[in-house]
Amino acid sequence: MTLKEINFDGIVGPSHNYAGLSLGNIASASHRGDPSYPRAAALQGVAKMRGNLTRLGAQGYLLPLPRPNGLLTEVLAYDGSEDAALRAAPWSASSMWTANAATVSPAPDTADGRCHLTPANLVTMLHRAQEWPDTLRQLRLAFGDREHFALHGPVPPTFGDEGAANHMRLCDSHDSAGVEVFVYGKPGGRFPARQHEQASRLVARRHGLDPGKCVFIEQNPAAIEAGAFHNDVVAVANERVLFTHAEAFADQQGAYAAIRAAFPALEVVEVPSDEVSLAEAIRTYLFNAQLLTLPGSGSGAGGSMALIVPEECRESPSVWAWAQRMMASNGPIREAIPVDVRQSMANGGGPACLRLRVVCDPVTVDPRFLLDAGKADRIEQVIAARWPEQIDPADIGNADLAEQVIAARAALLEALELGELI
Repeated sequence: MTLKEINFDGIVGPSHNYAGLSLGNIASASHRGDPSYPRAAALQGVAKMRGNLTRLGAQGYLLPLPRPNGLLTEVLAYDGSEDAALRAAPWSASSMWTANAATVSPAPDTADGRCHLTPANLVTMLHRAQEWPDTLRQLRLAFGDREHFALHGPVPPTFGDEGAANHMRLCDSHDSAGVEVFVYGKPGGRFPARQHEQASRLVARRHGLDPGKCVFIEQNPAAIEAGAFHNDVVAVANERVLFTHAEAFADQQGAYAAIRAAFPALEVVEVPSDEVSLAEAIRTYLFNAQLLTLPGSGSGAGGSMALIVPEECRESPSVWAWAQRMMASNGPIREAIPVDVRQSMANGGGPACLRLRVVCDPVTVDPRFLLDAGKADRIEQVIAARWPEQIDPADIGNADLAEQVIAARAALLEALELGELI
């Protein structure tokens, strides 16, 4: 098998809106009630996918989930009242953040030599807790080869699980055995700690991971309070490199020591607080970036890496000044490439939120979920023709808009020959 890391990006759905449903997500809360632009958001996401397809040679995607979710509306017994959150939850397009779709353990790490996936239950937030059944249905199609993939049900809802956004992997190369790092929060703060330690430990056990190759780390409560609702807002890993803010973990030096004990080759690229404040790192989503090893550059410490960052990073004097110093230092991260994902950013998700990393052989994936230039053209054509240009807060719940959103998604599924997901 030829194993490689493939990013599966979520296509932004036609119901993309700013209802501000995510407690603890500063960007989401600050844009609550603003008009959204689903067409622009989705096209921005496809442009990012095109760029990474060119850089890496492989790129996947996951489809928007059915919205509005009539089952959730029925369960909530929604009667048309003025409870904006209840009205908006069934319309949420937050499944576009596929970093929350599942936790993925590649075949080199698991006891049975298969790639294991556990969909996140996302129970902390109503608008996200509805996602996992349709996410699992989609994952079963994309990764249906049972010889190479094992799909599990979600963690029991007593324990909150947020998927890959609180999970990192370190390795010499993507196709070699690695160390998996699970980052959890402790409850009791002003904002909810969404990833529970027992959820992380359960996932590690069911994936058949070697306990000596698992590290469990507490997220810094101050980072959660500042708006880092997931670990991937303050830290990201790729091969031997951990790129992190100095205030990401409850015990920063203890975290490094624990990871090094399991993975001695660890190389830390830490951004000091006096150069980029925690607040500015969260505002610009510097760490909610895609850290990629560029093909042909080698792997591990000898490989050249690129950081795909939001355009907001280039617009921040402190962040961009640090990035320039980093690139000049001859360290492992040699490029910082800004992308425009403003519509996603305004709702609280940057480049890393939009993708789920899966290490596998591309031939084992249902080809309908793998991007090429022709599919990118078809996706953009459907979005340009069918996605709403703008959604205002008062539009949520409108029957005509619901009909348009449903028809737009159906058109995309038809264009990609995935009609069984309707």
